[in-house]
Amino acid sequence: IEKLQEHFAEVKDPRAVNVSHRLLDMIVITICGLISGADSWTEIEAYGNAKLGWLNRFLELPHGIASHDTFGRVFAQLEPAEIRSGFLSCVAVIAEMIEKQIAIDGKQVRRSHDRTNGKNAIHMVNAWAVENGLVLGQEKVGEKTNEIVAIPYLLQLLNIAKCVITIDAMGCQKKITEQIIASQADYVLATKENQKNLHSTLEKLFEDPEERKATGCDYHKTTDKGHGRIEIRECWATDAPEYLDYIAEDIGQWAGLRSLVLIRSQRRIGDETSSETRLFISSCAPDAKQLLQYIRSHWQVENKLHWVLDMAFREDECRIRQGYAAENFAILRQLCLNLLKRETSAKVGIKAKRLKAGWDMNYLFKVLSV
Repeated sequence: IEKLQEHFAEVKDPRAVNVSHRLLDMIVITICGLISGADSWTEIEAYGNAKLGWLNRFLELPHGIASHDTFGRVFAQLEPAEIRSGFLSCVAVIAEMIEKQIAIDGKQVRRSHDRTNGKNAIHMVNAWAVENGLVLGQEKVGEKTNEIVAIPYLLQLLNIAKCVITIDAMGCQKKITEQIIASQADYVLATKENQKNLHSTLEKLFEDPEERKATGCDYHKTTDKGHGRIEIRECWATDAPEYLDYIAEDIGQWAGLRSLVLIRSQRRIGDETSSETRLFISSCAPDAKQLLQYIRSHWQVENKLHWVLDMAFREDECRIRQGYAAENFAILRQLCLNLLKRETSAKVGIKAKRLKAGWDMNYLFKVLSV
């Protein structure tokens, strides 16, 4: 608890007068409550009152536990940058060394809208450390902007040197590749219709199988079987100078561009077969096996972060929406997910770990001590 307070000690209290409840106490109670299964301010208040005797051992609580209205009002005023700073401080401790791949992807918190006041649901762009299984950071997409604007801000928060950044087609922008290369990192970026010229050019370059062989494309194939289906993935990657020169002449220079990649996937379920072709650009060497691994691993951000936030934390059902509260709650929710993932003694899912932390204070200590 003391270490947790240290990480958030510099958060500035937005209240100037009538401060009955310490901000640091409220932040710690919120984190402990979130870990232990509370998903709203009403539940955070109920958790605080249920654990008041235990919390009194570590927190000052001069006027007991704040009401849910007070929690909501204070977190609605708190600058998200302040909460994010505490989040990043915690992550720096629990993830001392980030491994190779960082996947960037966005997620909407669906019930955070306020249609009465014309407020849309917030959209967060998240950075996921694939090998570490941790959220590294997040950035809210502005009301009248999109992920293209938010991604550069998120990358600035992180130390991405020597990492490989994977982003879906929304992030396939020249300025983003320039930022990644300037940060001494590499990228693997999907292309789609948002980069129409690039996408169509890659389609033309890869359309002839004989030409792919003639230009010496590196090739790798995987076959996965299970649950009544067969999935076949093929990857071709090339750094042929004539291909790269053609891209540069036709579309312009892309910072650090080294490989052009074609992925062809086929799924068979019974008598039904579906197929998909995807195209990518990368600053990595044209190693088809490695590039296919990066591209497959990218979707862990959906399966191991976004899906878990929805299923174990019920994020899409959360109706917190006043001021900055939805964004602040989303950041703390991701911090709690990190802590729960790093605690490995309980061989159960995240939802069960939350319940266990609520029932067993010794287990909560374990989660907080990771």
